[in-house]
Amino acid sequence: MTASAKLGTAEKALVDASWLAAHLHDPNVRVVEVDVSAAAYDDWHIDGAILWNIYSDLKDSEYRTVARTALEALLARAGIGPDTTVVFYGYAPALGVWLLSLLNHRDARILNCSRETWRADGRPWTTTATTAMDARAARAATAAAATRRQRHVKQTERQLRADRAGVEAALGRPGVTLVDVRSQPEYEGERFWPSGAMQPDGRAGHIPGAIHQPIDGLHRPDGSFLPAAELRQALSGIDIDGDDELIVYCTVGGRAATAWFVLTRLLGRDRVRVYDASWAEWGRTPTAPIAGR
Repeated sequence: MTASAKLGTAEKALVDASWLAAHLHDPNVRVVEVDVSAAAYDDWHIDGAILWNIYSDLKDSEYRTVARTALEALLARAGIGPDTTVVFYGYAPALGVWLLSLLNHRDARILNCSRETWRADGRPWTTTATTAMDARAARAATAAAATRRQRHVKQTERQLRADRAGVEAALGRPGVTLVDVRSQPEYEGERFWPSGAMQPDGRAGHIPGAIHQPIDGLHRPDGSFLPAAELRQALSGIDIDGDDELIVYCTVGGRAATAWFVLTRLLGRDRVRVYDASWAEWGRTPTAPIAGR
């Protein structure tokens, strides 16, 4: 029986800590920490987890998602095959789920607690970095990636992803709602980056016509997601039951992917796309229209 089958059908998007602790050494399970640097991972991480650095592994120099071949190579190095259950945690686990969805990977989930809760509860952790796959495993994973590429269809990407041209075409178009999930200071143009810093070659603000729906308050104190009814309330600025296509964005895609995950995987909302280059691209494009102060 595969790891996916053992998980059952009650939760197809989340994994609880007890299940993961019992399957850390399951060869059909891979654990991935997603973060913007190696600092937290190097300090400590879940035993056996590998690190995907958003800026060096998942984004190019212009903050766009790296090419599909690069993503497939990343999966190959991690030993992730078509039937692997991949469990993400860390700063932006939903970004990992979204990226694997672009590749039509069948089983990508989020650990339903924070990394701090994992350690506080006495779950296995280490400071030793997980080594790369051996040559044999890497070759097998590379072959799996080739199979994945053959399965991939452009329609999947069109359903999940929006680029800048697509967002520009959506401005003012009936049936499309742009959703900015950043903080109020970012939306109003008081800062470019979430840290509070501005960008020398960029402008702060928001995409004209975008509604503002921050994604604070989606989790319990232990880092687990709120029940569906409370998630709907936390995202009350979005018409969750409507027919409009939603395009969500943030700064580099992590928070937008979280909104996508909650809307689609936990609340069952259809027609949600992520503008993955988000404000890091839009705000640095001189011709892009901007609203704000």
